[in-house]
Amino acid sequence: MPKGLYALAVGAFGIGITEFVIMGLLVEVAEDLGVSIASAGTLISGYAMGVVVGAPILTVLTARWQRRRALLALMAIFVAGNAACALAPGFWSLFAARVLTALTHGTFFGVGSVVAQKLVPSDRKASAIAVVFTGLTLANVLGVPVGTWLGQQAGWRTTFWAVSAIGVLALWVMWRALPRTGTAGKGSDWREDLRVLTRGPVLSGLAVTVLGYAGVFAVFTYVTPLLTVSAGLLEAAIAPILLGFGGGLVIGNVAGGRLADRSLVPAVLSTLAALALVLLLLGAGAKNPVAATVLIVALGAAGFSTVPPLQAWVIAQADGVGQALAASVNIAAFNLGNAIGAWTGGLLIDRGTPYADLPYVAALFPLGALALAVAATRRAT
Repeated sequence: MPKGLYALAVGAFGIGITEFVIMGLLVEVAEDLGVSIASAGTLISGYAMGVVVGAPILTVLTARWQRRRALLALMAIFVAGNAACALAPGFWSLFAARVLTALTHGTFFGVGSVVAQKLVPSDRKASAIAVVFTGLTLANVLGVPVGTWLGQQAGWRTTFWAVSAIGVLALWVMWRALPRTGTAGKGSDWREDLRVLTRGPVLSGLAVTVLGYAGVFAVFTYVTPLLTVSAGLLEAAIAPILLGFGGGLVIGNVAGGRLADRSLVPAVLSTLAALALVLLLLGAGAKNPVAATVLIVALGAAGFSTVPPLQAWVIAQADGVGQALAASVNIAAFNLGNAIGAWTGGLLIDRGTPYADLPYVAALFPLGALALAVAATRRAT
């Protein structure tokens, strides 16, 4: 694989940390800024909405830019956003800095996915995307735990300074490794790019992404009470299990990329089916500590195995026009699915649904995504 892919993965590593590390630092942030934990929690949803809004806007604004220049500019904004988080004097300034940082997320992964595919032969395109997203999976396995520990020991602001430093490193590596030619936007018309979002196949692909990932976060958002209340595990066991979940993300990401390289549509269908099956099995085994532990790790693998195929599929549906925009909006679709899944799970819990039953409901999302994907592929043929 070209060095440029690994350079993009370093950037993805930093972005992954800044998105998820706040979950482990909510108490520290709330106490330091004098807000409730519930209010601090809006830093998570605010970031997600920043991804959804920023993905199409920044992709359109940078459509005529040379791709390397666009990626470097996005990483520079990322560095500035995290530095602003570290310097934020109050809650709302921190919220604004988080949103600023999030604006770059979707476009970085969208443009990065298109660039990654152009750096490799046609039979390695999905694997190239998987290499970039490996940075995101490793952020969950290594970066987030270390960032959480650092914030708890030295203050949450220290974590954001550290993430800014990772962004500077990513900026330097990308500047050195990304090719200066062959990745230009080729003067694309933003109006023509926007029309890609009105195409039926692209819209179907985006909807499949939303539904598929909603199933993952309908369960994962509430994984701690699921494991402690339903499976009867001790809280001390949660961190090692989450480490296993992160390992599953890495394995699933690589496997999904290789499956998609062999045959894209079957990879999309099979990974969605596998995700639904794991969720159904998790519902059946949620009260057994061993089964629940194994299936949470399997959920990480099955959930992220869908990412390279879905990203490659949406880019393919764009059919050469507005690919960066379609890919960026698909990243926003993943985040929208996260929000819908978390909201659905919370709504069910508030209405008295046992934690052990959440996976059964969550499985309906990837099953719906699978049905939609089958219908879309049939229309295409």
